[in-house]
Amino acid sequence: MTLATFAQDGEPVVVPQRPEFSVSVTDIVVPVSVYDRDGNVVNGLQPRNFHLFDNDKDQEIAVDVSYHPISLVIAVQSNGAVESILPQVKKIGSMIESFVVGDQGEAAVLAFDHRFQVKQDFTSDIEKLSDALKKITPGSSASRMIDAIDYSVRMLRSRPKNRRRVLLLVSETRDVSSEGKLRDAVIDAQLSNVSVYTVNMSRAIATIMGKPQPPRVNQLPPAMTPMPSNVPATPTTVIQKGAAEGSAANFVPLLVELFRDVKAVFKDNPAEALTKATGGQEFSFVKQKGLEDAIAKIGEELHSQYIITYSPNNKDQGGWHEIKVTVTPNRDLKVKCRPGYWLASVIN
Repeated sequence: MTLATFAQDGEPVVVPQRPEFSVSVTDIVVPVSVYDRDGNVVNGLQPRNFHLFDNDKDQEIAVDVSYHPISLVIAVQSNGAVESILPQVKKIGSMIESFVVGDQGEAAVLAFDHRFQVKQDFTSDIEKLSDALKKITPGSSASRMIDAIDYSVRMLRSRPKNRRRVLLLVSETRDVSSEGKLRDAVIDAQLSNVSVYTVNMSRAIATIMGKPQPPRVNQLPPAMTPMPSNVPATPTTVIQKGAAEGSAANFVPLLVELFRDVKAVFKDNPAEALTKATGGQEFSFVKQKGLEDAIAKIGEELHSQYIITYSPNNKDQGGWHEIKVTVTPNRDLKVKCRPGYWLASVIN
């Protein structure tokens, strides 16, 4: 079944309706970054140096130390609120080849407000990607970020399994008018082996320089409204902030609450949930240099990762599956990877 919405020019934009959620688990892909005590990337490790535990159960793994071609979706918020910021985003096309796509890679460009517009389908032609980014124009007041993430994951799921699947989300941190749930989008990204990286547009700059938007009616019940500062917590308040920057494992309790459908968790910043849950990173920028630095750092991380693949020997266990990767010998190395995944149900 499909749902049709209409663009401002009157042309229909067909949006597939999300099916009932079910999960089929085969292989889990775990990109792993290894750093020394000074934060430098550690190269040259061999498959025998890695061990992976899924819910504390040792897994039989395959470790690929060679480069995997990347399939990338660049999803850009294009509503009226970010009109003043879009000119900066349009300039990143020339960086995609060198820092993100690389040899044999491919990328697609998606613009979203209340619609999802594929400005360029998957291609390795950098000129086409640059042109597609330049053609993004501001649209309506909506910003269906969660739905756009879900749409991007479906695009990536169609790519061959031997490719890295990466979503680069360039947007504000808030969602406006999505129909889908963040919980479902996170689970879908995890089980589709999509790594999500976000480069956050400054909400303050967008608000100051953007066109004023009509006020929205607050439809949230009182229990989901944040308490003012210095007001003691009550049984109806919900934690909406995560731990300090660091290992994504620090966010596991909040991620588990998200999967259990505690709606206010990550409500103000859905992008944070996607990056922590999939092993990606979250960046912010105000000026062009900050945007370029973020793209460069993402590219550096993608090109230095080791790829671990395994089929869980405990997939009959529902709920949260914690992933822990160790490196031997442990020379005070820091390992960064996705913290786990949520297995709601299994269909054989």
